[in-house]
Amino acid sequence: MSGVVVAGVDGSASSLAAVEAAAREARSRGAGLRVVHAFIWPALHVPLGPPPSGPAEGGLRNLADRVVAEAVERARAAAPEVEVSHAVVTGEPLTVLEAQSRAAELVVVGSRGMGGFVGLLVGSTAVHLAAHGRCPVLVVREQPRTEGPIVLGVDGSAAGGPAVDFAFAEAELRKAPLVALHAWTTWNAPMPAPQDVSMPYANPPGALVGEEERLLSEALAGRRERHPGVVVEHRVVHGGTREALIEASRSAQLVVTGARGRGGFAGLLLGSVSQALLHHAHCPVAVVRGAEARH
Repeated sequence: MSGVVVAGVDGSASSLAAVEAAAREARSRGAGLRVVHAFIWPALHVPLGPPPSGPAEGGLRNLADRVVAEAVERARAAAPEVEVSHAVVTGEPLTVLEAQSRAAELVVVGSRGMGGFVGLLVGSTAVHLAAHGRCPVLVVREQPRTEGPIVLGVDGSAAGGPAVDFAFAEAELRKAPLVALHAWTTWNAPMPAPQDVSMPYANPPGALVGEEERLLSEALAGRRERHPGVVVEHRVVHGGTREALIEASRSAQLVVTGARGRGGFAGLLLGSVSQALLHHAHCPVAVVRGAEARH
């Protein structure tokens, strides 16, 4: 085995879909799978064993063990050849999974857990882990597709380099085509302010397409040589980044994005594009933080 993929589980349908996806990821990587359940109840000083008048198999600790056992069974059914380990770790989910991410190749979680509020599209653990994880984080909704391209959001920033590397590697592992998408508007393209204040502060549509193509090519430079089997489509879209990536996710099996792009504010760990994808994408989303996050 070359490493370990970690799946965070809590018994929800979303987390069971995530553990199956994690098993497939581990199989394609030649890695082991570690199924982890964060057991918060000891910190709250509540009784963990079965109630005095209840069945022997009752109680919070037995419930946690059953959650993990079901997840392990689902993982082994999805990828029988993968070595699966498991653990019930005392602590709050974000803290437990962030610690697990320090030694993992990938952490996979469901989009919403058992504690999610009705109407929310994605849970707080998924969002916070994407911002704080020390390795790439894959957020899975129920029944992810296994067909379609990998869609990579490219903005040309240095922070996006690890996301580009991850997307190429993932496309190679899945034997899927890669769509490298760069979205731009006449308002976010670099340009000098006009001397005449009555003139609109924008370039006419299409004026900078050549420059945007160059940015896209530079962002992907060197990856084709390292992954010669990956078929890559360059796609420059005139419009908002969030809207373009969400629309592209309709036919994708995975969307890959960096945690923060060149429009991000200093101090923010997760940018608006990443958050929008976690909430609204129609397929699983991988958020890949910059190299400094893994040190």
